[in-house]
Amino acid sequence: MKKIRCLTEGGSMKVGVLALQGAFIEHANTLKKLGVEPILIKNTQDLKDIKGLILPGGESTAIGKLLVDLDLISPIRNLIENGLPIFGTCAGMILLAKNLSNDSRKHLATMDITVKRNAYGRQNDSFYTENNFKGIDSTVEMVFIRAPYIESLSPNVDILAKVDSNIVAAREKNMLVTSFHPELTSDLKVHKYFLDIIKEAR
Repeated sequence: MKKIRCLTEGGSMKVGVLALQGAFIEHANTLKKLGVEPILIKNTQDLKDIKGLILPGGESTAIGKLLVDLDLISPIRNLIENGLPIFGTCAGMILLAKNLSNDSRKHLATMDITVKRNAYGRQNDSFYTENNFKGIDSTVEMVFIRAPYIESLSPNVDILAKVDSNIVAAREKNMLVTSFHPELTSDLKVHKYFLDIIKEAR
């Protein structure tokens, strides 16, 4: 088996993965492959000493409610506003969006994007594709499951990927979002890209 070179220097980097619902185990396993120590975030105490945070795909309404019930909204929002790198996939994109075009609810609301929930339809409308991703030299694998996409964004948000003219990945400062699930493929490139954001912030 080919050994993955550790991407962290001077020991293992700790990256949090919100572990309330959704595909958090898959993200944790991807981080392990990259030599990173995943910290499963279930309460405010778990947020200590992490260098970045991943918000996984899942049910955004359920995750949003649990964030409120566990008093995690303000601590996570404060960390983001103070520069903690954060990566939201699918539902994570919805949690970070300042506006939803087809839902009045807001959650963390830190990223200056307007997102359409379930933009690609139901579960049986899920699909796989490969496409270009700005900042990554080759195409990346993209799995879409009841995925959202970005309908509009402010000028300070950088578009990273589009599929059929729809924005499916973007970055604003320390915040990265994708409509798709890189953790459900063997492609490590998007997670490596996020680790580079963490290194920039250190």
